[in-house]
Amino acid sequence: MKKIIDKSDTKSIITYIESFRPFDLAQCIEQLESKEQIKLFKILDPVMSAEILEYLEPVLQYRILNQLEETLTAQVLHKMSSDVVADMMLAIHRYQAEKLLNLLPEAYGQKVQTLMTFPEHTAGSLATVDYIAARSTWTLEKTLRHIRKIGHKAEITSYVYITGNKGELLGVVSLKKIILTEPQTQISEIVMGEVISVPASMGQEEAADLLTRYDLVALPVVDQQERLIGVITVDDLIDVIHEEATEDIQKLGGSQPLTEPYFKSSVFQLYRKRIIWLLILFVAEAYTGTVLRHYEETLSEVIALAFFIPLLIGTGGNTGTQTVSTLVRALAVGEVQFRDMFKVIRKEVTTGLMTGATISLIAIGRALLLGVDWNVGLVVGITALTIVIWASFVAAILPLILYKLKADPAVVSSPFITTLVDGTGLVIYFTIAKIVLRL
Repeated sequence: MKKIIDKSDTKSIITYIESFRPFDLAQCIEQLESKEQIKLFKILDPVMSAEILEYLEPVLQYRILNQLEETLTAQVLHKMSSDVVADMMLAIHRYQAEKLLNLLPEAYGQKVQTLMTFPEHTAGSLATVDYIAARSTWTLEKTLRHIRKIGHKAEITSYVYITGNKGELLGVVSLKKIILTEPQTQISEIVMGEVISVPASMGQEEAADLLTRYDLVALPVVDQQERLIGVITVDDLIDVIHEEATEDIQKLGGSQPLTEPYFKSSVFQLYRKRIIWLLILFVAEAYTGTVLRHYEETLSEVIALAFFIPLLIGTGGNTGTQTVSTLVRALAVGEVQFRDMFKVIRKEVTTGLMTGATISLIAIGRALLLGVDWNVGLVVGITALTIVIWASFVAAILPLILYKLKADPAVVSSPFITTLVDGTGLVIYFTIAKIVLRL
C-alpha cells in the first residue's frame, strides 16, 4: 500500500483500495506513517473512511480526523456508527471531544453525549442511535418513506422500532412484514408480540447472553422510563462474547487478563499480569513441602512411595482442571446455576468415581511393573481413586460458591485447583499408606 500511495495517482489508489475490505485496510493503515495516513483519507470517500476508522484505535481515529479539513471531518464523523463515535470521545481529552461534537448536527450530537454517560461494559455503552424508529400512529406507507429517507444511516434496517409520543418503546416490526402488508395499514396493527429489550444499566455479558438465547440480531436499549435510547447490534455483542471468552481463558491459565492484543502488550505488561498469581501460587505450593516434611519418617521407611508422588498429584490436578473448565463455561452460558450445586456434585463425583476406578487399576499395574511390593501398589491404586474423587468434588464446589458470592468463577483457575489438590493429595496418599502398610 505504501508504494501505491507514494505514486500520488488518486485513481490508482482508489482502484487498489476498493479491492480490500475495511478491516484489512485498517490493518494496513496502522503500519503507515502519519502523513501517509492523512494523504489517503483526504482522497477516500467519507463512507469508506468511516468504515475503516471504525476498526482503528480511538486515539488514532482522533489523530486522523483532527488533521483533515473540518468539512471532511464532519462528513466522516457523521458516517461513523454512533457507538464508535461515543467510544472515541470518551478515550480522548474532553476539549478534543467537544471540538468534534460541535461538528455534528445538534440533535445527533446530543444522542452521542447520552451514550457517553453510560458506564463502560454496560448495555448503554454498546448502544448505537443509528436505528430506524417510527411512531405508532404512522401508516406503513409513511413508514417506508421514512426508511428511504434515513435508512442509509441506520446500522440495522431489518427492524423498525415503534415508539410512543414520549419516545417509549412500544414494539418492533420487521421490514419484511412492512413490505408485505397493505400500505394504508397502521403500523401499530402489525407490531410483534412482547418486545425483548434491555435496560441501559445491564451488564454487556448479560445482554450478550440474552441475544444468543433468543436468537436475535439486535437488542433495543431503554432507560428507566422505558424510552428507547439505542440499539445493540449482533456484531457488537459478538465482540463482547469474544472478549469475555478470551478473559476467562486467560484467567483459567492463572493470569490476569490482558487489556490489549498480545503483540501490543509489552514484556513488562505480561510480567505484571502474571507475577502476582505466580507468587500467590508459589507461596501456596510451598505447603506441599511442609506436608512432605511431616511424613518424612513414613517416606524413609518405604522409599518406593516417593516414586508415585508426581503421578498421583498430577492426576489430581488434571482432574480438577477438567472439572473447573467445564463448569466455568457452563456458568458463563447459563447452563448451571448455584441452586444446581447438589446435582453438579452428584454428577461430578459419579464421573470421578468412574474415571478414578479406571486410573486406579492402571496405577496398580504400573506399580507392579516397577517391581514394588503388592501392598505399595494397593496404596497407589486406592490413593488414585480417592484423589480423583476428591479433586472432582472440590472443583465442582468452588466455582459455584464464587458465582454465588458474585465473584468471577474463572479465578478458580487450573493452577489454583492444582495447587490445592497437590497438598491435600499428599495428605491423602500418606494417610492411606500408614493405614494399609501399618506404619
